[in-house]
Amino acid sequence: MLVKKYSGELVPFDKSSLIHSLSKSGASEQEVAKVFNGIESQLYNEITTRKLYQLAFNELKKVRKSYAARYSLKKALRDLGPDGYNFELWVTRLFEEIGCQATHSKTLQGIAVTHEIDVVAVLKGQLQLAECKFRNDVDAKIPVTTPMYFLSRFNDLKENEFEFFGQKLKPSKGWLITNAYLTLDAISFAEYYGIKLISWNYPHKTSIKKRVDSGGLYPITCLTTLNKVQKNVLLKEEIILVKDLLASKDKVFSLVKLNNNQQKKLLEEAQELVANSNFVQELD
Repeated sequence: MLVKKYSGELVPFDKSSLIHSLSKSGASEQEVAKVFNGIESQLYNEITTRKLYQLAFNELKKVRKSYAARYSLKKALRDLGPDGYNFELWVTRLFEEIGCQATHSKTLQGIAVTHEIDVVAVLKGQLQLAECKFRNDVDAKIPVTTPMYFLSRFNDLKENEFEFFGQKLKPSKGWLITNAYLTLDAISFAEYYGIKLISWNYPHKTSIKKRVDSGGLYPITCLTTLNKVQKNVLLKEEIILVKDLLASKDKVFSLVKLNNNQQKKLLEEAQELVANSNFVQELD
């Protein structure tokens, strides 16, 4: 059986790959087998990856909503769009969860010109600047020109002092953070010139996927118990993480009108998502 990728390319169906991705949802081995059996009966030749994802999502949701929510992470990050503002907020929260003081959307004066910096963070006396690259495309890759451009901006800023959170500091570290993939040239260039990287799947042990799963940094767009309109209402109030939702339940329920049963289901799903997810890797 063949599967049609987003690019239109046809590739052989990989059962083991699907089972592996289902297991990342938090489902047990028995639950994964049950979900796969439900999917298998609906497969057909040249099924699209989009349809295959939807089948998997629906079958996981039948078992437990939090499994489907966790499985949907990559799409949920794209759903922070259509522009990159909410992704900047998510990255800001990532830095804060590490222990940084962080802010976003700042204009800094370089030696030659001014620069719009997506996220500024301070940790242990180090000023860190982050460039966020948000992509809506499923298979988008960040090319080598992106870290090249960021390096030139960082170099224009690094000799100047800036005051953030009561400290005057020079930038000491630059980050390029994306929900997309990175080309090999982009990785090689960034590593050679000391630009720190975080992408969907890189670095292997501290990628976005790994950081979210280990630290419970799920965006509210993961939640299956809220519709798109309700999620957008919360995003406008800068309630970005499921953790934020749980920490401000009264505010959430004043913004999004839910009956008692809906509130209960929402909290159950949210709590399951972040349960046993209290460790967040250090940035370095």
